[in-house]
Amino acid sequence: MSVSADNMTAPLNFYKPDYFVKTPEMRSPEYVQMSTAAAISLGLIEGQMHRTSCTHCLNLLVTYPEGCRANCSYCGLARHREESRDYADRNFIRVDWPTARYDDVIERVKAGGDKGAFERMCISMITHPDSDADTLVLLRKWVEALPHIPVSILSNPTTMSYQDLVTLRDEGAEIFTVALDAVTPEIFERTRGKTVDSPHSWDKYWQAIEWAAEIFGPEKFGAHLICGMGETEQEILTVAQRIRDMGGHNHMFAFFPEQGSMMQDWAPVPRDQWRRVQLARFIIDYAGGHLRDMRFNSAGQVVDFGLNQAELEALIDSGKPFQTSGCPGKDDEISACNRPYGDSTPSDILSFPFALNDKDVSFVRRQMAGEDIGTLDPEALD
Repeated sequence: MSVSADNMTAPLNFYKPDYFVKTPEMRSPEYVQMSTAAAISLGLIEGQMHRTSCTHCLNLLVTYPEGCRANCSYCGLARHREESRDYADRNFIRVDWPTARYDDVIERVKAGGDKGAFERMCISMITHPDSDADTLVLLRKWVEALPHIPVSILSNPTTMSYQDLVTLRDEGAEIFTVALDAVTPEIFERTRGKTVDSPHSWDKYWQAIEWAAEIFGPEKFGAHLICGMGETEQEILTVAQRIRDMGGHNHMFAFFPEQGSMMQDWAPVPRDQWRRVQLARFIIDYAGGHLRDMRFNSAGQVVDFGLNQAELEALIDSGKPFQTSGCPGKDDEISACNRPYGDSTPSDILSFPFALNDKDVSFVRRQMAGEDIGTLDPEALD
């Protein structure tokens, strides 16, 4: 069975409830869900990823038949969907997440996946009473079986204590991340808080980031930020600079409306806005730049990136700022977590899951200039 090259989604039949395992039996820590890209890389499903053969981060998600108890308005796993679709069959960041036995996953990684070696594993938590304890079980088992592959934790701050972070660090987690997503208190409340009947709070999430900075230390924690949910470029980059000043890194996502979410009718982030934020974020995180040296117009858009023209042109030409940002692999500046097409289709690439070539860079430059070039694979551009 192949996966569509355009959206990487298709009916998947590996431990899907309609085929092999009844939904009530698919429960962590025995079972985990994984991204479509991870399943392809492991050889669990057939398929091809546009212009990349694999993902180097094994993204796993704890899973329960009751689902996530939060109700974030942009998320495909949100509680409000429970009447319309089985939890285990829901899409998340655009793609399906097939379910497998965790022991089988570990054995496949040990044997070497069909399409490449993993440089990192990430356990993504959800809001569920068992998520904290089960994440620890998954971590311990991984560290015992595959100690050479580092583990990141994508946390659920709402249910976690300071001691939980200490325990995860002591049990072998290398990096701790917080999906802050919304970058102002107002947007957070509107999309993740009591306004949408969800349990998360801005203050609790920032508390977890501060704990992570203290417990895991510099370069070992980070935050997920979503660009395009109503914030200005200056607002999201102010948060990015705050994270960097604390010693962390910023993992950027372009807002792309999730089918079935409460924000499914929102427009994707404007391309010029996204490219400017990607570039500025990279300058802050990896090129020694600082927000105080950047300038913004009255609409909060970046008009000066704080570098001289030659430095800026060289950085754009490298293509690195426009690749997916996430936890590192062998190269600190290049993410092991490349999340192929998690925030866009291959016909309109927002986060490049591979190194950009000259045509890709030209495509990005035209988007930064505000040129309307439609949804077109950069490879097809003259």
